[in-house]
Amino acid sequence: MNRMAWVGIILWGVLLTGFGLASAGPAPEAGGGGLAAHDVFFLIAGGMLTCLIGFFGLIGFMGWMPKLRKEQKSVA
Repeated sequence: MNRMAWVGIILWGVLLTGFGLASAGPAPEAGGGGLAAHDVFFLIAGGMLTCLIGFFGLIGFMGWMPKLRKEQKSVA
């Protein structure tokens, strides 16, 4: 995957998290047509997890994590 794909995953997570945070509000009245509390929780948690996956994928792709970096050994 290229760098733009990882950035896209991060932006998708930000979008999910933002939608979940925008949906979170005061407790809805009885019979309200809003989202249930567990739906909002899963939107926020899923969005944050998606951002985390994209972040680690991006830093792994860029070689910023020493364990994921493949070092070339020269024979000279």
